[in-house]
Amino acid sequence: MIEIKQLTKIFNDKTQSVTALKDVTLSVESGDVFGIIGMSGAGKSTLLRCLSLLEQPTSGEILLGGADLAAMTGAELRTARRKMGVVFQGYHLLMQKTVLENVAFPLLLEKGCDKRKAREKAAQLLELVGLADKAKAYPAQLSGGQKQRVAIARALATDPEILLCDEPTSALDPMTTKAMLGLLEEINRKMGVTILIITHDIAVVSAICKHVAVIGEGRVAEQGEVTKVLHDPQSETAKMLLREWRERM
Repeated sequence: MIEIKQLTKIFNDKTQSVTALKDVTLSVESGDVFGIIGMSGAGKSTLLRCLSLLEQPTSGEILLGGADLAAMTGAELRTARRKMGVVFQGYHLLMQKTVLENVAFPLLLEKGCDKRKAREKAAQLLELVGLADKAKAYPAQLSGGQKQRVAIARALATDPEILLCDEPTSALDPMTTKAMLGLLEEINRKMGVTILIITHDIAVVSAICKHVAVIGEGRVAEQGEVTKVLHDPQSETAKMLLREWRERM
């Protein structure tokens, strides 16, 4: 389980302070597929960056297995980060390396890494995401959906307990989106990995998530089972999201 307790993130510069997250409290059960949804600027991506400790929270706790990630430093933090895989919105692939090398990269960074075993692990993950035939290709030769699959395989390389996905379908067409969500469901089912999806798309949450939190202006407006939140929203933020989504359909 991952627990977030009263998480706050304030960005400061010379002229002003901006509160991106305010007292965010969430619990995500092990093995869940959990959605975090909100409008642009709601604080969703900041929350993901805080969860992965790419941003240091101003205050609050991020508990994984009872240990507070936000209080960790050095080797302890590096070890804890292995339990989290991150799929970034822009893929963030290494363009000069092959697909296989991209997937193996997190393993090759580890001290004393066995390069042969790292390549074997990468090949297995490419098989899982349906890209075994692209092992020797370079990112520039791939479609957007294929790049996203490489990013997912790379995020799984360290056998994480949690997979954090930042807008994993935002740049994909409807058919590729459906296939990508099917892949994430398969990973959750086969590997037991907890998946946390940041998205602005209610259709993504409806298709794959079991639970959801609605974020607005840096706060959790509402959370619960997807069916309940989407069919009987209680907060104005959730109602507005649903109204705008229906208008676009």
